[in-house]
Amino acid sequence: MPFLANTPVEKMTGPYARRWWALLVLCLSLLITVMANTSLIVAAPDMTTDLGLSSSDLQWVVDSYTVPYAALMLVLGAIGDKYSRRGALMLGLLIFAAGSVMGSMVDETSLVIAARAIMGIGAAVVMPATLSLVVATFPRSERAKAITAWAATSGVAVAVGPLVSGWLLEDHAWGSTFLVNVPIAVLAVFGALALVPPSKAEGMSRIDYVGGLLSIVTVGSLIYAAIEGPHAGWGVGPVTAAVVAGVGLVAFVAWELRHPHPMLDVRKFALRPFSGSMLAVMFFFFGMFAVIYYATQFLQFVLGYGALDTGVRLLPLGGAVFLGSAVTGVLAPKLGVRVMAVTGMAVGTAGMFLLTQIDKGSTYGDFLAPLMMLGLALGLAISPATDTIMGSFPESELGVGGGVNDTALELGGALGIAVLGSLLGTAYRDELTDLVGNRLPGEAMETAKDSVGAGLAVAERVAQDPSAGPQQAQAAVDAVHQAFAHGVAQTSLIGGIIMAAGTLIVLAVLPGRRGFAKQSAEPGAGTTASEAATVREHTGSTH
Repeated sequence: MPFLANTPVEKMTGPYARRWWALLVLCLSLLITVMANTSLIVAAPDMTTDLGLSSSDLQWVVDSYTVPYAALMLVLGAIGDKYSRRGALMLGLLIFAAGSVMGSMVDETSLVIAARAIMGIGAAVVMPATLSLVVATFPRSERAKAITAWAATSGVAVAVGPLVSGWLLEDHAWGSTFLVNVPIAVLAVFGALALVPPSKAEGMSRIDYVGGLLSIVTVGSLIYAAIEGPHAGWGVGPVTAAVVAGVGLVAFVAWELRHPHPMLDVRKFALRPFSGSMLAVMFFFFGMFAVIYYATQFLQFVLGYGALDTGVRLLPLGGAVFLGSAVTGVLAPKLGVRVMAVTGMAVGTAGMFLLTQIDKGSTYGDFLAPLMMLGLALGLAISPATDTIMGSFPESELGVGGGVNDTALELGGALGIAVLGSLLGTAYRDELTDLVGNRLPGEAMETAKDSVGAGLAVAERVAQDPSAGPQQAQAAVDAVHQAFAHGVAQTSLIGGIIMAAGTLIVLAVLPGRRGFAKQSAEPGAGTTASEAATVREHTGSTH
C-alpha cells in the first residue's frame, strides 16, 4: 500500500481501506479549529492584563475569529467541492497555522485581532472540508457512525480547549495557546497526504460567486450586528449592519431561486427534515457556547480556580458528549432524528434551567450536573441532525452541505455569546449598582461595572488604599461575586426560555420517521430521488 493516498474517492471500486485512519486525521483537524474558540476564554484574563484590553477589545479578540469563520464557510465549501476537498483541508490548515504563529508573536491588540481573523479564515476552509470528506470517504452504511465521531469531536473540543489552554498557562505566556496549534496543524497536513484520499465533485458547474458574495455579506453583517449591538449599543454601525443583513438575505434568496446552478438551493429549507435539523444545531450551540462562556468566568473569578483547574473541571462535559454519542449510535436508527434531536435539546434546556439556582455561595458541584447534561445533550442531538443535513445534499455538493451545517453551528454559538453575554453584563451591572450604591468613587464604580474581572481589580485597589481597609475591600469582592452570580442565574433563565422555545419549534418542524421520506421527496422541494433515498437511509426510515 503506497504511503500517499493518491487514488480519488470517485475512482475507487469499493470502500477505502484506510477510511477510519482518515477519519482520525479529519477529527484532529476539526479539533483545533473548535478549540481555538474555547481555549481563548481561559487565556482572556492573562491577555487582558498583558495587553491592557478593554471590554470591547476583548470582545473583538474573541469574535474576530468568529466573523470570517461563519461568513466564509458556505463559499469555501463550494470551492473545495469544485477543485479539491483534500487540497482545501490542507490549505486551510496552513492558513490556520500561519495565523497561530502570528498570534503567538505579536503584542498589540490590533495585531492579535488580525491574527485571530486569519485563523478564522483558515478554519472556514477546514471545517466544511472535514465534514464533506467524511461523507465522501465513507460508504452510506457507515456514514452515520463516522458523522457521530465527527460531531462528538466538535463537542469534546469545547471542553478540551480550556484544559489545554490552562495547562499551557501554568508555565507559559498566553502566546503559547496560539503556538500549540502549529504542530497539530502540520501533523494533520501530513496525515491528510498519507491517509485522506483526494475528492472533488464530478461534473460540477461554474461556482455561483454572486450568490456566494451575497451569503458572505448577509452572514457577516448579521454576526457583526449581533455582537456589536448588544455590547456597544444600537448605534449607526450595528443598525446599518442589521439592515444590510436583511437586504442581503432577501437578495440572496431571490438570486438563488433564479440561478440555474445556485450556490445553495434555498428550496431545501422547505424540507422539514433539513430545516428542523438546521434549527436544532443553531439553537443548541446558542445555549452551549453561552454556558461555557459564563461558567468558565464563574469558576475563575468567583471560585478562584486557576486556568488549569478550570480546564480540568470542564472535562466531565467532554465525557458526557462521548456517552451521548454512544447512545445515539444505538438509538438513532431505531427512533429516528426527531426523537433524538428533541430529547437532546430538552436535556440541554433542563441543564440550563438548573443554572438559575446559582448564587454567591455556589460551588463547582452546582455546575457539574448542568455541564454533564449539556454534554449528554450534544451527543444525543447533534450527530443525527448533522447526518440529516448532509443527507439532504448530493455527492457533488458535500462541501456546501458542510458549510451550511457549520454556519448554523457557528452562527448559533456567536449569537449565544453575543445575546446572552450582553444580558449577563446588564444583569451584573444593575445588581452591582444596587449592592454598592455610592460607596465607591464614580470612576471606580464605572470600571467595576465593566466586567467581573474589572470589579475584582477595583476591589484589589481598594484593599491597597490605606483609607479604606480590608473590610471595605472584602465587601467590594462580595458585591462583585454576588452581582455576577445573579447575572448567571438571570441569564440562564432567559437562555433556558429561549432553548425551551427552540425545542418546541424543532419538535413542530421535524417530521416523524414516516414523514422524513415523504417530506424529502415532495415535488418542487429541490431534492432529487437519490437525495431522498440518502435522507431515508440516514434517518433510519428504511430499517
